[in-house]
Amino acid sequence: MNSGMRSVVVDKIASVAQACRLSHEVRISPDIPAEEGVVIVVEVLTNKSTYNTLELTSGRMAKVGKGDIVVGALGHRKALFGYSGHIPAQVKPGDVIQMLNIGGVLGACDSVNPEKGKPFDCRVLGVALHFPYLGERIGVPARAGLRRLDQAAKLETRKVPVVALAGTCMEAGKTAAACAMIARMRHRGLTVDAFKATGVSLRRDILAMEDAGARRSAIFTDFGVVTTTRHNGPALTRTMLTELAAGKPDVIVFELGDGILGTYGVDAILECPDIRDALTGVALSANDPVAAWGGVKLLRERFGIEPCVVTGPATDNQVGVDLITSQMQVAAFNAITDGVALGDRVMEAVGLPRTSAG
Repeated sequence: MNSGMRSVVVDKIASVAQACRLSHEVRISPDIPAEEGVVIVVEVLTNKSTYNTLELTSGRMAKVGKGDIVVGALGHRKALFGYSGHIPAQVKPGDVIQMLNIGGVLGACDSVNPEKGKPFDCRVLGVALHFPYLGERIGVPARAGLRRLDQAAKLETRKVPVVALAGTCMEAGKTAAACAMIARMRHRGLTVDAFKATGVSLRRDILAMEDAGARRSAIFTDFGVVTTTRHNGPALTRTMLTELAAGKPDVIVFELGDGILGTYGVDAILECPDIRDALTGVALSANDPVAAWGGVKLLRERFGIEPCVVTGPATDNQVGVDLITSQMQVAAFNAITDGVALGDRVMEAVGLPRTSAG
């Protein structure tokens, strides 16, 4: 029996802990492994007027306030437009840590983006336990993810076309572009599977892809990874490509969260020859024409990849579209205002059949 084990009623269970299938009455222990993905229970100590919601296991967004008892998971984050933080060397009940993202990632905040305000301060209550041994009251620390990642995973796409969405940075319109492509492909009668390969745990983007028509989806959190890195990004990408391809979709669309030059492993993925060879098409999302120019240059010169289209805020009006097409010789379409043309361009570039009119 775990020393100091007790029960606590929680108000909100963050989506990062979805795989644990916890109830709102959770057994906790004071013996907390300070490791990525360990699921802990905290009490929120502050109120916020901005960036003050939490994605629940249902996918719904719930407002968080002082006094809420929340289940999240330990992790780090290095976000350009968000918080930066790390996992402390030790975590014990009574420690004050911060909520680093709206998916429930918890750690010690190092840097704050002024637009988001200060993060929620949270008092650690204990580690959430689950009880895998039938008939025994022996709890073990709960961890994010359905299973562990195999770093030696092989890549097998079964000749399924693969479209990747890369961006110049976070909030560059990658998910909107992925959803526009998926919706158009579905309207053309194709079966589409989708996943998110990199970033910090948050299911919102793959839920949006499902809403757009993706048959199946996956995210790195399913493999116990809270925040991706150069070390695990390639293995995660190989694993999800292989597993979704086994279901024989007509096409796989996946998003590379953060930017090409970010810290979440996008560059490591694009540097892998086997993954590059599996990519039938790559779309670039860019915030402005200069970012588009730099992103196209990086893809071409560093990774040997010719993007099939540029999208994102850089294409919000005809001025940006004309600059991109004339100076970079790449097609450009806006996902919001011209999603049909964007989808058609990608389908044409990767040789997908148009099995029905739309």
